[in-house]
Amino acid sequence: MEGDVAFRADEAANNGYERARNYLIPRTFDPAHRQKAEAALLDIVDQLGPVVEGYPTWHPLVANHDGRNPETTPNTRSGYEGLDHTVYFAHGFITCPYQGSGKASKVIESVSKLPYHHCASITAEELEIEFYNSGTTATLVKCEWHDGLDLGHLIPKRLAVPLMLEQELPCWRWSERAETWETMRPYLLGEPHGGRSSLFVGQETALAMKHVYMAMVQSGMFGPLKMG
Repeated sequence: MEGDVAFRADEAANNGYERARNYLIPRTFDPAHRQKAEAALLDIVDQLGPVVEGYPTWHPLVANHDGRNPETTPNTRSGYEGLDHTVYFAHGFITCPYQGSGKASKVIESVSKLPYHHCASITAEELEIEFYNSGTTATLVKCEWHDGLDLGHLIPKRLAVPLMLEQELPCWRWSERAETWETMRPYLLGEPHGGRSSLFVGQETALAMKHVYMAMVQSGMFGPLKMG
């Protein structure tokens, strides 16, 4: 068991897909459009993994941020411009700015300016299919990992642990208090998550991350453990 209730990845993924479908494929679309849009959405999930609510702070899609103020969703503080009506997947997202706003080109331009990431390439492209509203330009941003992912689009331990370390280790320079693992889980495992896994990492990987994080905390490098 993970906390009081076991984390059911399949259930979380299915619930996320239903929310995304209802959001991106409104009933105002005609039946043919809805069918075409759902086929495209299923293909995107197959490519990029399940619908999620927030990324681990070390994920390449949000890694370009102020180290003291980590981000869990793509936004202007993590280098993106023009995002509007956005749905997140484990390794990419769809954003749907309105046509004529110029925001779609801003999305693509801002992605092209993101700093080099040693583990992944981030790309953006306009989609031919319309999502959210017939007056928007659906734009797909993808995180393409240089090394392969584990089954189920999960990030392997060999990548997740060092990426977490790169994110957390520099904090010792300014941190005054150490955060508990329970507090850090949404930031290090992503959302949704359970006690020992998420839609980004499996149980073995999450356990390794916890051990490494707690070793840093117990060393005292972040300061005394924050209680309550």
